[in-house]
Amino acid sequence: MTDATDPGRRHSAGHHGGDRPVDPVTGHETTGHDWGGITELNTAFPRIVIWALVLAFSYSVIAWILLPAWPLGHDYTRGLLGLDQSEEAVREYREMERARADWLAPFASAEFAALASDAPLMARAMPAAARLFADNCAACHQAKGTGGPGFPNLVDADWLWGGDPEEIAETLRVGVNSTHPDTRVSQMLAFGRDGILPAGDIELLVDHVLALSRGEDAADGPGAELFAENCAACHGEGGVGGLGIGAPALNDGDWLYGGSPGQIRTTLRQGRQGVMPSWEGRLSPSEINLLALYVERLGKGNRNEARE
Repeated sequence: MTDATDPGRRHSAGHHGGDRPVDPVTGHETTGHDWGGITELNTAFPRIVIWALVLAFSYSVIAWILLPAWPLGHDYTRGLLGLDQSEEAVREYREMERARADWLAPFASAEFAALASDAPLMARAMPAAARLFADNCAACHQAKGTGGPGFPNLVDADWLWGGDPEEIAETLRVGVNSTHPDTRVSQMLAFGRDGILPAGDIELLVDHVLALSRGEDAADGPGAELFAENCAACHGEGGVGGLGIGAPALNDGDWLYGGSPGQIRTTLRQGRQGVMPSWEGRLSPSEINLLALYVERLGKGNRNEARE
């Protein structure tokens, strides 16, 4: 572009063929457009760009002919080379399976103590276990297993169904409230919705559970008898939990569905029924056992870090 307000340039600017003004510096015609004294050059389209477009179009035509490209409803054109990326993906997956078969095979056994004591094997397997956890568990239990609203914390000392590898593997296999015929079953009663307890009793239980969570001795409190009659069978005397039936501890301040008075009241009124899918059929027995050992170690590692 040139500045048409420059007297010298304006004076020396001529007309090329009597059609458009010519810029005296570059020798290119201008478009005749003027923006506040600045004129636009009418330069030729760069040849390198033209050739790039030609080459790109030529390549696309060749690719359309040689490679799978065009959709045809439920199918697609195969291309003259007959390449099939789905077959390549399956072949690469099978190669990966063969590569890890030598170290994954021992996990088909449920001899968890022997597996855990094999340090070289565990060192090789744990990165794969971490990927299994990230791909299948972290969406609910979080990347470090710390859980969230409705999803248990896997790194604390409390286990709803037991924290030994055998119990963890069984929970993974059958799930909780899942469609598996052997699923673990757990349900918090809806004391208010189903008319089991009146509103006044529910309020007494809210106060009692809050006292338990603070570590207070509430054995003689107004809600103690109600708790013993309606809650202790699942949550244990004093709300200690740990009965292996899916009922969490209530005396540690670690809450599955929230520990505010309103959240506890909602739980008592409406009930709770969490779901964990069954992983049998989705993961192999070896992968389930490997994941069980990983979850156990995950909890131990995080608790050790917390103590340090």
